[in-house]
Parts: sequence; structure tokens; C-alpha cells
Amino acid sequence: MTTLIRQHDLIDSVADALQFISYYHPVDFIRAVHRAYLEEESPAARDAMAQILVNSRMCAEGHRPICQDTGIVTVMMKIGQNVRFEGERSVTELVNEGVRRAYNDPDNRLRASVLADPAGGRRNTGDNTPAVVHMELVPGDVVDVRVAAKGGGSEAKSKFVMLNPSDSIVDWVVKTVPTMGAGWCPPGMLGIGIGGTAEKAMILAKESLMDPIDILELRARGPRSRIEELRLEIHEKVNALGIGAQGLGGLTTVLDVKIRDYPTHAANLPVAIIPNCAATRHAHFVLDGSGPALQAPPSLEDWPKITWEAGPAARRIDLDGITHEEIATWRPGQTLLLSGSLLTGRDAAHKRIQDLLASGQGLPPGVDFRGRFIYYVGPVDPVRDEVVGPAGPTTATRMDKFTEMMLAQTGLIGMIGKSERGAIAIEAIRRHRAVYLMAVGGAAYLVSKAITGARVVAFEDLGMEAIHEFRIKDMPVTVAVDVEGRSVHDSGPAEWRQIIMKRRHAPA
Repeated sequence: MTTLIRQHDLIDSVADALQFISYYHPVDFIRAVHRAYLEEESPAARDAMAQILVNSRMCAEGHRPICQDTGIVTVMMKIGQNVRFEGERSVTELVNEGVRRAYNDPDNRLRASVLADPAGGRRNTGDNTPAVVHMELVPGDVVDVRVAAKGGGSEAKSKFVMLNPSDSIVDWVVKTVPTMGAGWCPPGMLGIGIGGTAEKAMILAKESLMDPIDILELRARGPRSRIEELRLEIHEKVNALGIGAQGLGGLTTVLDVKIRDYPTHAANLPVAIIPNCAATRHAHFVLDGSGPALQAPPSLEDWPKITWEAGPAARRIDLDGITHEEIATWRPGQTLLLSGSLLTGRDAAHKRIQDLLASGQGLPPGVDFRGRFIYYVGPVDPVRDEVVGPAGPTTATRMDKFTEMMLAQTGLIGMIGKSERGAIAIEAIRRHRAVYLMAVGGAAYLVSKAITGARVVAFEDLGMEAIHEFRIKDMPVTVAVDVEGRSVHDSGPAEWRQIIMKRRHAPA
């Protein structure tokens, strides 16, 4: 018997799933973060996880995106051989129509992050299409669909290697994770694909991230296969690295390690790692011909009732009167609450600024960085009475190559982003006695509540990458690199790695 899948059933189901995952974390993820939060001893990491949990509940209540980076869409479909799709449009076209409708929903507009002509003009497609679609024909009369929205910061940290068959997978993973930095916004999950060919290993890793978090149950019952042994060993050894939430140092870096494998050539051992960030977003539905498959909202009781406060040690800073002398008193790990005005900018804006300065044209009217801070962000468009949509930080390391230019030629004295800075940027910060501050990735809606005014001041054609001026009130940040070039992303993990190592080797 043939099952007829109507076009709008697939379109509506994809659109509904993408809207759903933009503001609802999977409940298993929330529970895992909450467990890690309760067990965490590092104040900085615990604070970061509190912001992630509070942000998650706010998004569930307000139906607004968990993260400003609402991701590139991946759809994995298993299509029954007895299924027929209505109409002349391809399955991929139907999926893309669902993406288009989800990202342009006026009640919860999502950020369009997909660029066409990636090696050339890099033009934003405006509706986040096309999705990346994988299809497999299988026995049966239903369509099984898994939908994910993957943030660019975590996707950028994907790794692949072709090991020798005798090499240790665990050793490679433990060596590789520290090189990924904190741009993937831990705590999250590691998806690992083993075997097949190079492209198969990557797909396996991506598929594994859609599995539920169950590492505690696995540890309680014990492993039953070599894959389960690897999961437990990698989970323990990666957390022993002390990287911690947001790379600040702590007990939990990964909430779970998921692995899928596939037979491979005798001469090869392909291994892929793809991390999932603190904005983990995926959904599952099945179409059986009876209509669209819509997501069932979780209960808000599944979210922990915790609050976030900066604490008495936090310093309130007026950015409108900031001086070099004042920023010289800040120290790595210190919490600040920023108020006043700042400018925004990310990759495309920095490249355009670089080209303008190199040509002698100078900065456009209204753009003056002298004595000011820049926030690396590409916000979501506002809806209803919002000043701006979710506006969390983007990965700062992508701006490292522009740091010397910005500090030397524009008068900029501070930067705000997420994750660590590389050696080149840190040296420029030290030389110019500037600072780098870190906002929590995965807390975009919470951060946006500190923004009281927003306007585009330059490069409007760049969309979300335009330069904005934000007025902010008590925006929470952590001093990540001070004027001496000292980085909390070096000192924090090093301290907690030593703590964990001492505990593991302490006599029973």
C-alpha cells in the first residue's frame, strides 16, 4: 500500500520543528546542564551555566531564539519505499520552503545566516535556505525526519582525521579537543563518527548528535560494547582537561559523548568530531500520510527554577566615560556590568573597515571607535516591542587578524565576544593596553534584555553584520584578557586541570 505525503504536510512539519527548536531546548539537555550546574565548583563556570539555564527558560516562556545564531539547517530523512510525495516539487524544495517559512515567521523571526557564493561574493540568501538535506530510501510506508539547526561557532570546530588502524582514537580526541578552543560554547556534546569513508564519518558524527543524552545511565549499567567503552573513556578524559563551561575552567566540558560507527577499509581509520554547543537544537517527527507532524510543547516544570545575579563583587562600568586608566585596573575573571553605548561589528564589517582604511577613505560618517568598545554580534531582528532580538556574542577568534588594525588605526580600546583570543590578538591587546571581555555564548535572549536602544550606523546592506550602536544597561561580561595580555582562558583551565588531576591521584 502506498502512502501519499502531501506537500504542505512536509512543509508545515519542517517549519514547525524549526520554530520549536529555536526556543525550546531538548529537555534531556536542560536536565544535563542543570546536573552539571549543581555539581560545578568553579564560580565562573557555574555562573556561565546559570546564565544558560536562565536564558533557556526565558526563551521557552517568550518563544524567542535561544541563540542569535539560529543556525544552518540540516535535515536527515529516511523515506519509506512505499511513500509517494504529492506534486512536482522535489523533496529538497519542499524542505527549503519549510525553512523559508520558519525563518521569516513574523511572530518569531529567525536570523538568516546562510550565504550563497561562499568562495566569492558571500551574498546572504535572506531566508536561511538552502538546507543541507540527506535522504535514504528504506523499507516501509512512512517518512522519518530529523531536523537540526547548527550554529556556525560549533560547526567551525569540526575536526576530521584519517588515523592509522593501530592508532588510539581516545588519544586523538583528547589531544584535539583543547585545540578547538571555547568557540563551540561548552558545555555541550561531542558527536564522533568512526569508519566508512571521510564523508561518511562526518555524517555519522552529525547524526549522533541527535541522540538523547544518556551518559549517566550508561555509566550506571556499564558498557556492553566497544563503542560504549569509548564513550565513557572519552567523556571522563575530556572533562579531566578542566576546560569547563565557556572555556573558563571547571569540572564539566562535555555533557555526553555520542558515537556512531560504520565498517571501513582495512587500511583506514577515519574519525570525525563535531561538537554541539549550548544552543543544542534538534527535533524528530514521522509523516504517515495523516497530516503534518507537529511538535508537542514541553512543560515549563522541566526547567529548573534558578535565578542569575552578578553578585556583590561585580563592578558597574560606564562605557561613556571609560578611560585607559580605568581598564588598566581590570583583572582576568572579574565580572563587570556594562552600561552606556558601544558599536557592533563582525567579520564582514571588519573586512570593509580594513579596505576603507587601506584605501585612505577612512571610516564612514557616524562610526567613531576612539575610546570605545566593539561588540562582536549579529543580532536577530526585533519583533513586537523589542529594541533588538536575541544578541549574544559571536566567536572572537575570527576577528583576531583584524585586532592590530582596529587598535592601532581606529582608537578602539576594548572588545566583547565569546571564547578565547589567539596569540596574535593577545599580543596586540597587550601592546596597545586594551582589553577583551567575554559574554556568555548561549545566553542571547538574556543579553538582549540589557540592550535599551539600537540603531544601524553603517553598512546596512550587510544585514545582521551591519554596524549597530547599542545602548546598554548592566550587560554582564567577564574580563577575559587584561591590558597585560593575561587570559582567563589560559589560567582557568590550567587551574582546574591541576585540581582534577590531584583529586584523581589522591589516596583513597
